[in-house]
Amino acid sequence: MTRRKDSTEAGTGPRLRGDPAFKALDALFDRAGSFLGALGIFLVAGVVVAATGTWVFSELAEYVMAGGTQVFDEAVLGWVSTHQTPVINEAMLEITALGTTTVVMMIVGVAALFLTLTRHKYSALLLLVATGGGSLLDLILKLRFDRPRPHIFSWGTQVFSSSFPSGHAMSAAIVYSTVAYLATRLQRRRWARWLTMLFAAFVILLICTSRVYLGVHYPSDVVAGVVIGFSWAAFCMATLEGIQRFSERHAPELVKDEMPARVS
Repeated sequence: MTRRKDSTEAGTGPRLRGDPAFKALDALFDRAGSFLGALGIFLVAGVVVAATGTWVFSELAEYVMAGGTQVFDEAVLGWVSTHQTPVINEAMLEITALGTTTVVMMIVGVAALFLTLTRHKYSALLLLVATGGGSLLDLILKLRFDRPRPHIFSWGTQVFSSSFPSGHAMSAAIVYSTVAYLATRLQRRRWARWLTMLFAAFVILLICTSRVYLGVHYPSDVVAGVVIGFSWAAFCMATLEGIQRFSERHAPELVKDEMPARVS
């Protein structure tokens, strides 16, 4: 009885494999498997981070617009106003300049030019798309929420747009994290990669602090800017990783110069 079952299965298998519908379905599964495998874990992780960050931002925005953070925001700015000194004021003006449109675009331009000259054109494109998309997203969000600027004490610098989310915090999170990410791909030493990422995080933290210190943003504005900025940057980074892993199998000649350096 067992032999008859085996014989039947053995006879059915070839017939199924010869069926056109079976062939099409089998090819579809193979392509889907290779596609998902080529995208890799980085794309999945990046999409999850981006989706989570977007959800956190939406929840925070709703809470802020309802006035839930107002007491805390004003308390922090009140404390800052009593701890300002001329020396720190000058330092914070220099630091906050690192997040202005002029400085950020200069950094992006120089980095994109370097990446292009070293044949990392997809990395350069990623940086430009991340920066341009972030600027557009910042404009849309500011128009959407239109939160007035704080007036707890006199501003330490000039501002022109609305307060939520912080454009400086958002652009700093996008540009400095993306540049650091692209730089780490070129570095062979693990400690150098960590140092680059930590330095970028430190610069972002300083820029965010300067916006609160100068009185032009509430702390919640800065937190929201960082959250949505990192979310957009993570999505862009994940897209580059996914495209490269897919190209490795289907068109390796297109990304041979884009491969990350081997870690030693």
